[in-house]
Amino acid sequence: MKLKLLIALLLSIFCAASAHSAPPDTTRGDKLHAEYFRLQTLRQRNAGIAAITSRQEWEQQQPILRAQLFDMLGLAPLPEKTDLKPVITGTLEKNTPEGDIVVEKIHFQSRPGLYVTANLYRPKVVKEPLPTILYLCGHSQKKLGNVSLGNKTAYQHHGLWFARNGYVCLILDSLQLGEIEGIHHGTHRFNMWWWINRGYVPAGVEAWNCIRALDYLETRPEVDKTRFGVTGRSGGGAYSWWIAALDERIKCAAPCAGITDLENHVVDGCIEGHCDCMFLHNTEQWDYATVAALVSPRPLMIVNTDSDPIFPLDGVVRIFEEARRIYKMNGAADKIALAIGPGGHKDIQEIQIPAFRWFNKHLQGHERPITIPAEKLFAFEELKVFDKLPEDSINAKIHETFVAKAPEPKVLESKEAWQAQREEWLKQLRERTFRGWPEKDAPLNMKLVFDEQAEGVRLRGWDYTSTEGIELRLYVAQPADPKIIPITIDVHVMDQAGWSVFLTAYTKPFGKALHGIETFEDPELDPESKLWPSRQKALSKIAIASAYISPRHMGRAAVKLEPKAETQLRRRYQVLGQTLAGQQIYDVRRGLQALRSIEGLDKSGIMLEGWGADTAGIALYTALFEPKVDSLMLIDLPHTHRDGPILFNIERVLDLPTTVALVAERTRVGMLWVSLDKKEEFDPLQAFAYPLAVQEKLGWDKKQLKVIPPSKP
Repeated sequence: MKLKLLIALLLSIFCAASAHSAPPDTTRGDKLHAEYFRLQTLRQRNAGIAAITSRQEWEQQQPILRAQLFDMLGLAPLPEKTDLKPVITGTLEKNTPEGDIVVEKIHFQSRPGLYVTANLYRPKVVKEPLPTILYLCGHSQKKLGNVSLGNKTAYQHHGLWFARNGYVCLILDSLQLGEIEGIHHGTHRFNMWWWINRGYVPAGVEAWNCIRALDYLETRPEVDKTRFGVTGRSGGGAYSWWIAALDERIKCAAPCAGITDLENHVVDGCIEGHCDCMFLHNTEQWDYATVAALVSPRPLMIVNTDSDPIFPLDGVVRIFEEARRIYKMNGAADKIALAIGPGGHKDIQEIQIPAFRWFNKHLQGHERPITIPAEKLFAFEELKVFDKLPEDSINAKIHETFVAKAPEPKVLESKEAWQAQREEWLKQLRERTFRGWPEKDAPLNMKLVFDEQAEGVRLRGWDYTSTEGIELRLYVAQPADPKIIPITIDVHVMDQAGWSVFLTAYTKPFGKALHGIETFEDPELDPESKLWPSRQKALSKIAIASAYISPRHMGRAAVKLEPKAETQLRRRYQVLGQTLAGQQIYDVRRGLQALRSIEGLDKSGIMLEGWGADTAGIALYTALFEPKVDSLMLIDLPHTHRDGPILFNIERVLDLPTTVALVAERTRVGMLWVSLDKKEEFDPLQAFAYPLAVQEKLGWDKKQLKVIPPSKP
């Protein structure tokens, strides 16, 4: 079909349907997602370290897994260890029955401008280097008016206990609740979904701050750097896991209430109680027992309560059992323990005492009873580090730079260089962005749901299996006359607007087939719409068919959710190492495979169309990975993934203009913009200069890529 004719047809459809909407079919959506999540968590549990059965295998895999963890925290390559510039802004002293205690108020820079505020607790008299604990804080906000005192102030009792018992203890503020307040809730609260594109999680910042804290402690004469321990609870429990797994300078660990497995997070919904700092960027699709196992064979005590709603005991026990299997394999069964206290998500003595005894045993060499309670002895404001916050701080915007974007692509000089770069990009996309796709396609299980004719048009509905737990429907309209064999199939990726267009066009002649009832009335659908007459005229006489695919959570498969529930649904995908958009691309790929399996349509050309940030992006990546897409129409595609679609690690590999170039090499691509706000946002010819330059340099046919800027108002 000629591009101008296609554009005119698309615009006429858009104008006719833009005023209408239609409700999604919500009868299957909730069950669809729930079953998918259950099967995915089971798959990831069984595919992880559960497959390692010998000590030799573990010793081979442990360094590989640790390198993967660095990458999933945004720490590969490891950032430069710049000057920490440590400053002690003041000291406090406290007399206790065990001796005088000194508290130093400290800040250092883990990166230039990335400030870490902390309190260091130590005995006043230190005769020899002491075992040292890195204590990491949970989410306990302490403020004096509008001034943040840092969450270190709320956890002072731990630092005091360690100092009173012959340890040095450094308590770190976390990024979000420190004296300089950063952000932990990018996806959870602020719709910063582009964090997923970049591969950024605040857990990476917390892990890096811990690494640099150990670097700082190694410079202190009071510290025995061969006897580092780490502990913390809630968020601090999670950060304890990161540093213990990453850094073998940690010789003993006792994370508290900071970890549970994917089943609890994704299936049971515990993710809703956690911000983004609690999760790695799960490119490798780990269950969390892998993080625990990486501490092996160093002493590890997992501490939890029996009724914690956000770290349920069943998931904690599953992690313990799998980690203990690795410890046993390494001949270190006596180095792992599980301590359970009563109650909910609270910092109570019943869980403090086992952790204290664990450190005494493994860092001080004794197991004497605990006789000193952990008590708060300072007013919160006494422990504040800064009188005035530094003007060069980047804490509040570290998410913009912590993980670097891929460099701008070059227009390569030869076809050979382009092909080599193309293959490298595709390899990275498969490994880092679309790892959540099945390694092997499941059977389509095609089932004809209905086959109806009206006014010279034949409409069929087919159910097909996209992947485990996901069954979707494909609609195909074509001439009823069997002598008219479609030469081209116009394939629409349907979001809610597209679903409305489809229902508006086809409900009047095919209402029973579409809705399962004799008559169907909806005030949102226009019974006098001209969409059906125009479709009927084309489809009854011309050798063309129209196909309609709704991926999960769109169109017929959409689920009506409140904004908070929608956020948590998308975060479930994220924790699994996927995104909703990434799996929707796979759904459309499978829809095209289903379409090509229909007798009489297997030799027809495919013209794929997507409209808007989501469906245009889905159509683009479908065409990249699915062979035999002859032409592609992209309407209102953004010029950057920051505006969508959201895909795992995508900006660490490439951005949308590069993907357009990859697709345009083998598929004719037309791009246009009709949305008024898009006209004001960017110049398409400039934004997509890269694929146009590649086309020119490599001598592609000018018809391969058409970028049509919007008309000036």
